[in-house]
Amino acid sequence: MAMASTRVVLPPRNSLCGAEAAPLASLSPRQRTRRGLSLLRERCAAVTMSASPIPQMDLQVRASKKLDVPIMVNSSSGKMGKAVIKAAESAGLDIIPMSFGSAEEAGKSVEVCGKEIKVHGPSDRESVLASVFGEHPNMIVVDYTVPDAVNSNAELYCNVGVPFVMGTTGGDRDQLYKTVRDSNLYAVISPQMGKQVVAFLAAMEIMAEQFPGAFSGYSLKVMESHQSSKLDTSGTAKAVISCFKKLGVSFDMDQIQMIRDPQQQMEMVGVPEEYLPGHAFHLYHLASPDETVSFEFQHNVCGRSIYAEGTVDAVLFLAKKIQQKADQHIYNMIDVLREGSMR
Repeated sequence: MAMASTRVVLPPRNSLCGAEAAPLASLSPRQRTRRGLSLLRERCAAVTMSASPIPQMDLQVRASKKLDVPIMVNSSSGKMGKAVIKAAESAGLDIIPMSFGSAEEAGKSVEVCGKEIKVHGPSDRESVLASVFGEHPNMIVVDYTVPDAVNSNAELYCNVGVPFVMGTTGGDRDQLYKTVRDSNLYAVISPQMGKQVVAFLAAMEIMAEQFPGAFSGYSLKVMESHQSSKLDTSGTAKAVISCFKKLGVSFDMDQIQMIRDPQQQMEMVGVPEEYLPGHAFHLYHLASPDETVSFEFQHNVCGRSIYAEGTVDAVLFLAKKIQQKADQHIYNMIDVLREGSMR
């Protein structure tokens, strides 16, 4: 059994990078945000850990544990797809060595976790999926493609009858749900797969349900920053804004400030340079009509592991529901969280 010890050393509360920090009251909201991020990084850098090595036999036993839940990840050539495959492999899921991609990727292979995954283009995907489903009747598809493919991919999965986890944002969401309902297929659909962020969203929904109108008259400013390759507005931001609207805030979705320029992300938002290719920073600022009262909600994610782990949880949750022949067929990540299906 591996034994680990952790020692956390925190800098003095009033210190910031070794310099005397200015009073928070004298700073603007943006400066306070950057101050907090800097302090957080400084404190994280002060954490030291030591662990004794895990015996080789334990590693072999863990590596031999495979769950009878085959998954096919679309698209495996993308960064999110690769992250999911790595997390699924670590969890002992069976990775099907096939994936769907663009016409330009058709016929190519992608190596992830030592596995060669063949990429199929749009032209033959229905016949390929039907064939794979015939070989793996308990398989689940994981979708991390592009917004424009959300609805056509869902139609494909429903036509063949393959349960799926949809982590891709965008598309016509009303049509997406209608397609799945009409097919009576099992699916987990969520714009946010991060466990802790899902818990925050659940708390926001509870507050909105129990205290409607609590923020009536308040103004709202929303800023979200993601890697430049993300084409659509944050689905998480939209979900949080929907809760604020139930709380009485007037806000139009096109007022969301999207930051996609890397220079602005570093200078304005405080994104560490190494995480420019993969991050999700959100800031919600509420102010009373006379601006004497303000609230800020912030959640920042660097990297993709939080989403990959949540996706694996969703796959295991869905496999369980299918096995139980549950009456409910469409789920989201809050359902997964409420079930206690987080590893």
